[in-house]
Amino acid sequence: MSAERSVLQKRLDRATAHLETPLAVVDLAAFDANAAALTARAAGKPIRVASKSVRVRALLDRVLGRPGWAGVMAYTLPEAIWLVRSGTCDDVLVAYPTVDRSAIAELTADPRLAAAVTLMVDSASHLDLVDAVTPPGRRPEVRICLELDAAWRPAGTLHVGVRRSPVHSAAQAGALARRLVARPGFRLVAMMAYEAHVAGLGDAPPGQALRGRAIRAMQRRSLQELGRRRAAAVAAIREHAELEFVNGGGTGSLAATAADPAVTEVTAGSGLYGPALFDAYRSWRPTPAAFFAVPVVRRPAPRIATVLGGGWIASGPPDRTRQPVPWMPAGLRLRPDEGAGEVQTPLLGAAADELRPGDRVWFRHAKAGELCEHVNEVHLVDGDTATPAPTYRGEGYAFLG
Repeated sequence: MSAERSVLQKRLDRATAHLETPLAVVDLAAFDANAAALTARAAGKPIRVASKSVRVRALLDRVLGRPGWAGVMAYTLPEAIWLVRSGTCDDVLVAYPTVDRSAIAELTADPRLAAAVTLMVDSASHLDLVDAVTPPGRRPEVRICLELDAAWRPAGTLHVGVRRSPVHSAAQAGALARRLVARPGFRLVAMMAYEAHVAGLGDAPPGQALRGRAIRAMQRRSLQELGRRRAAAVAAIREHAELEFVNGGGTGSLAATAADPAVTEVTAGSGLYGPALFDAYRSWRPTPAAFFAVPVVRRPAPRIATVLGGGWIASGPPDRTRQPVPWMPAGLRLRPDEGAGEVQTPLLGAAADELRPGDRVWFRHAKAGELCEHVNEVHLVDGDTATPAPTYRGEGYAFLG
């Protein structure tokens, strides 16, 4: 492993030698290999790319040009509108309900946008907000997707998974579908159920064998329950509307979700970059493709090298799994009492003795697209060459601030 990292490090160093740090790169060979592996895991079902995990239009275009990939899952309505207007995609599902009145006004003023974008809803109140912006008689039909909560509730009030939609049972889904189709100016076209407690929770946490077994047992039972409930919900909704697609899954659950007969398409994004959190998965570990480099600026003591910045922390519970991982050269680790800092990050290990001011250390981010909120461009590395591509931030967009 360390030999492979050394080869990769030398190639990335050569490709970016003319660039100043900090910088971010995506290795296109690894990106393409991950895209192909995800397609194989989807077993013939189309994959909708999760833009939140990519945040570089050139890379969205690249993966959408591959067989097996179709459509985008955006995370805000303004982003969805931008992706349609920029020509990236004409089939965009917004993964979360929107309350952005300006974006709703823009959507409902343009028949082309309204035909390309599908809004997520889990309550009739989401429709009320759209109607308040533009009444039904003064707009094109708005496409909507009903979100079914995928969390597992094995007994009583026990809730395993994230808290998303209030719609959990098939009966609730059918009742809401009946209300939605009765509303003029809307068309119910899809259902989504995202099993975050499977797709986003590693089943092999390092050094925690017992916890790993418990997670795997939970995920098996949860997926069995969700398969029955999802099929029943789809049947209940189809009593009121013709569904164009049923979406589910994420990188961590892609194969299992694709095997569900009720699901017509799956979603993936993080697996293209292979962030550090996916090192805790047994079923499939993507090849690391996205990295950032920061320079060594001081050597305060033997076996300690301090780099500039590095504190590119991921969202989620504030623990060590959300910190970036020093990856190249191999043999570096964070100081437990300091971690990754905003201005400086001390690194420990025998490899630190080989580093001098001006040398580079390459990190992997814990998550995928959040890396792109720290840079205006990523450099797409193909062999020994690097080509800059703007991130969302570099194009002037920060959709979640």
